[in-house]
Amino acid sequence: MFTLALFLASCQSQGEHDDAASSIDSEQLTESAPFSAAYVQNSDTDNSVAVNSLSGSEDTGNRIESSRINAITRAVEKGSEAVVSIMATEPIRRQDTPRDEFFRFFFGDQLPRENTSMGSGFIISEDGLVVTNQHVVGTNPSEIMISTGDGSTFEADLIGYDELTDIALIRIKSDQTFPYLNFTDSDSVIVGEWSIALGNPFGLFDDGQPSVTVGVVSAKNRDFRANPNNPRVFIDMIQTDAAINRGNSGGPLLNSNGEVIGMNTFIYTGGTSAGFVGLSFAIPSNRIEKIISQLLTSGVVMLDYDPGMEFTSMTEQLIYRYRLPYVQGLLVTSVNRNGPAFECGILPGDVIVRIGDERVMSEMHAWALLRDYDVGDDMHVELIRDGDLYQTEMKLRQKVKDTSSNPANN
Repeated sequence: MFTLALFLASCQSQGEHDDAASSIDSEQLTESAPFSAAYVQNSDTDNSVAVNSLSGSEDTGNRIESSRINAITRAVEKGSEAVVSIMATEPIRRQDTPRDEFFRFFFGDQLPRENTSMGSGFIISEDGLVVTNQHVVGTNPSEIMISTGDGSTFEADLIGYDELTDIALIRIKSDQTFPYLNFTDSDSVIVGEWSIALGNPFGLFDDGQPSVTVGVVSAKNRDFRANPNNPRVFIDMIQTDAAINRGNSGGPLLNSNGEVIGMNTFIYTGGTSAGFVGLSFAIPSNRIEKIISQLLTSGVVMLDYDPGMEFTSMTEQLIYRYRLPYVQGLLVTSVNRNGPAFECGILPGDVIVRIGDERVMSEMHAWALLRDYDVGDDMHVELIRDGDLYQTEMKLRQKVKDTSSNPANN
């Protein structure tokens, strides 16, 4: 009897609890329910569980998706719309040879007359200014076609280029407004920070959607000695281990804020292969801005000052002929009496070995270094004269016409 009484009491208690629960309306239950789980009136237990499970799954999915968004994905989203794919066609300049006549006799006039190159670029203004590498568009393209991220295709005009720094500026022929990227100060780049390369490697995507590779800034201020067979001089380059392949040339290198710190230009293989080995290089944004401002103004790049001297690269012939020191540098051939060079003590026959902090390798290298200075700057110069090393400071100013009939190199 005692056992039966306990059982009845338990059932009575449970019934009271159920009655109390039934008096709670759905609004109160919703406010107190965890994870916003909905209470479904007049539904069986299985349906209620199914609704709650679905709600929990959606919430978890959103939280997982949000956790995958980071600085890199935000930078990619910000920069992708302004990255373009470029296809340039340039006529081939060639002279007919007996071999060409032979092939023309058997195969007709089917020799290639145009060269097509493909690369990347990025928009820097809402009216469609695009920056890319000069080697992507050539020197005299007959046609430039640009594909944007939304799949649209436009013709473009070449505004100007600088072969020495491998920078070109083109403009999309359209009246519409375009998304664009902003430059940031490349001098503030931190070695070890994220670097994000965008572009169209190997022309894989016709719709212009860029590929993304990510790495870090491996080093700054990397210089490459001028190649006599290549007119380009690369100085102060940003090194990254973000993969850059054929077709990436001209695309932007971004920081984690989605700002342009450089332009992807070339890779270094070290003679080990023809592909990416972890050494990629980008032209720093400060140099790009300086060059394109001149291209936009005049279409060409010129110094806004005159150093007041002429020079040439040191060669073995010059060294043996004039008994000069066996060093790399510049042989000063003439000096303007009214120019900055003469005023700071430079004379014909001097051998300039350093401009600023850089060791001068050749004439091309020197012109690249001179482009880092403006009117009003003081340029440090080291030179060798009669076997002794001298230092001087050249005050750069606007060109002054030489009215002297007797040049300083007499």
